[in-house]
Amino acid sequence: MAPKRKKEMSLKEVIALITLLDDPDEHIYSQVRDRFVILGPPAIPHLETAWENSFDAIMQKRIETIIHTIQFETLQRALKAWAKDEQDDLLKGTILLARYQYPDFDENKIRKQLAQIKQDVWLELHEDLTALEKVKIVNHILFEVHQFSGNITNYHAPQNSFINNVLESKKGNPLMLSVVYALICKELNIPVYGINLPQHFVLAYVNENANLIDVNNKTLSNNILFYINPFSKGLIFNQKDIDSFLKQLNLEAEAKYYLPCSNVEIIKRCLHNLIYSYEKLGYLEKVQELKDLEKQL
Repeated sequence: MAPKRKKEMSLKEVIALITLLDDPDEHIYSQVRDRFVILGPPAIPHLETAWENSFDAIMQKRIETIIHTIQFETLQRALKAWAKDEQDDLLKGTILLARYQYPDFDENKIRKQLAQIKQDVWLELHEDLTALEKVKIVNHILFEVHQFSGNITNYHAPQNSFINNVLESKKGNPLMLSVVYALICKELNIPVYGINLPQHFVLAYVNENANLIDVNNKTLSNNILFYINPFSKGLIFNQKDIDSFLKQLNLEAEAKYYLPCSNVEIIKRCLHNLIYSYEKLGYLEKVQELKDLEKQL
């Protein structure tokens, strides 16, 4: 019986705390806010109900702030845990990132959208295909059937970095289009991985038997069959094209520009894109929060 009594007490406490939310004393509000943050996500439904039933603008604003604080601290912990124990799951990392802007979005919808694309590709595949032929099928399904494309007109918009938006609008930046492409390939055991180029993000089709552990050894890029640019509808290119690209940027040809990066690096790059987007829009609070999220990686 003890746990039940504790649950009733915590509900009583939540109700008592809610009645204090319109207190004009900032010190009392500060204590109430801190207590709600300690109570965490279970308090959110009660806070949302209180918001709906309130006609006090100050109280509503306070509730919004508390809910956001709870969600943000929960997200920080989840991202830190992902980087430590679950970084092989790129989809989970991108879902966590989307929860920053859309805390209540339907994760199952994303999984269904990706599963549909995967199914459409799978129906076209068979065992005798070459690497190039497999990629041509992925390109056809993604860019012609499902009509994904690069968001050229609104390149720096934040929505280009959130996977739920990209799957909904079929438009994204180089990084998120590459993520969608790589996620589909992973489900189909096609060895395609992210390449963290400066000012761009592309993919590599890796020799399936290759061991690409040492990202400081550029000769390992011999194990890459070719590169793919999802922002250009899956354009195929080679190592010499990366050489030329780096030359244009006056950068040294470091191995990390030719070899697959980790999923943590992908999420970091996504955070950098978002920081840049929100800086341009003048949302400095979001910029600081995203920098705090990066510290968890």
